[in-house]
Amino acid sequence: MSMNAKIDQIRSEAAQAFEKAGSVKDLYETKVQFLGKQGSFSALMKEMGKLSAEEKPLFGKLVNEAKQSLEALYSEREEKLRTQELEAKLQSEHLDLTLPGPQRPPGAKHPISSVIEEISGILGRLGYAVRTGPLIEKDSFNFEGLNMPKDHPARDMQDTFYIDDNYVLRTHTSPIQVHAMFNEKPPFKITGVGPVFRVDYDISHLPNFHQIEGFCVDRKVSMADLKGTITFFVREFFGSNLKTRFRPSFFPFTEPSAEVDCQCPICSGKGCRMCKESGWVEIGGCGLTHPNVLKFAGINTNDWQAFAFGFGIERMAIIKYGIDDIRLFNENDVRFLRQFSL
Repeated sequence: MSMNAKIDQIRSEAAQAFEKAGSVKDLYETKVQFLGKQGSFSALMKEMGKLSAEEKPLFGKLVNEAKQSLEALYSEREEKLRTQELEAKLQSEHLDLTLPGPQRPPGAKHPISSVIEEISGILGRLGYAVRTGPLIEKDSFNFEGLNMPKDHPARDMQDTFYIDDNYVLRTHTSPIQVHAMFNEKPPFKITGVGPVFRVDYDISHLPNFHQIEGFCVDRKVSMADLKGTITFFVREFFGSNLKTRFRPSFFPFTEPSAEVDCQCPICSGKGCRMCKESGWVEIGGCGLTHPNVLKFAGINTNDWQAFAFGFGIERMAIIKYGIDDIRLFNENDVRFLRQFSL
């Protein structure tokens, strides 16, 4: 059989095979059989060595023409088969547009966000404006501006992430007070809020948590003003029947200083697991601002006084909602978060 006859035979067999293919997959496998690297035409091309120099160009031309015609036939047949498969799929599959859509559980604010908004709203009714500050804070604002010089023993109380000798990840939101004193003229009331960082991690501590605090600078500020503010806040946040108490304490940036307790919101002061049967839970610290803090920002302590108080947001959420483990706030467990969408 001549080379030309072999080309016509392969082309005819391929065309018939294309027509017989019942699916796009079968059609592709047929194409590989004839036009692939190991296909019939490739095998035929290996016989070119038997031809003379004059016959080779003509043979190559005929092979290319045959392959091009088969490629065109393949494309036409493929499009037809795809259309048939699509029509069959549309016939076999039925979509009922009257059925309701899939039910998806509603989203909810994270409990930390909800607590921040609620506390900010309560303090806002007392005239406190929300302020934030940088997370990477200057040492002078995080420590020195709050009456904690480099050799102050109170620094041992802070497990700090140091960036370098001059910058730290802020260990509390109190530097916001320092920024406010430099940027705003008294009298003013601010709420400082945001994440803080300390080297700590267990069932009741996280290396990254949130704080919120109030800071009031005015004339003739007293401990009575501070106690009245916190008492109002506790009753608004936890419940109107709860009492508060203040225990003497120490903070470098306030004098006098106090720890703030409130009656346990879970048991109303009767004693439970949350309050360790004492009826009281600690919620934060407070005090009259130390004169050195005001002087650092250039505020005349003869004319102005201040008080400050602060709470851990996670702790407030734990007490309010009766949560057992602080680490639940960061785990993004949908089972936990869905409880706050009610």
